[in-house]
Amino acid sequence: MDHLSTPWRMQYINGNHSKTEDQACVFCAAAKMADSFDNLIVKRSENTFIILNRFPYNNAHLLIVPYVHVASIEHLSNIVRHQIMDMANLAVETLKSLYDPQGFNLGFNLGAVAGAGIAEHLHMHVIPRWGGDTNFMSTVGQTRVLPEELSETYQRLYKAFNS
Repeated sequence: MDHLSTPWRMQYINGNHSKTEDQACVFCAAAKMADSFDNLIVKRSENTFIILNRFPYNNAHLLIVPYVHVASIEHLSNIVRHQIMDMANLAVETLKSLYDPQGFNLGFNLGAVAGAGIAEHLHMHVIPRWGGDTNFMSTVGQTRVLPEELSETYQRLYKAFNS
């Protein structure tokens, strides 16, 4: 047998190589860690957690994530779906008090073709919005300009959610 046709090479090429759960899902890995800037989790509940988006669209861009690893909303229990909405409400209230946004985008991207960057683990986006937050840097320069460093945002939100 030729060395290029070994079964492990085909598994690698076909994407069938084994991964640990932590490598496969950043949300599952973050949920197992103690809350800190390393995992960006700012609030936990029984079935969900709120985490800062590591690559935010806007300052204080949050994600509401269920602990259960599912790709679509219909696979969640009613309790978890309701808790996601309760946490989204808490996130909006908290962001309003800390950042005074003029509006919000809330939603799910189900599937990679719908824009989900992490399609295998459902999560809800909570994005505070301000007039003029989409400008030439975003549209022409393909660069986001955030007025606050992620570490400072984490500290502010963690304190607000947990005090």
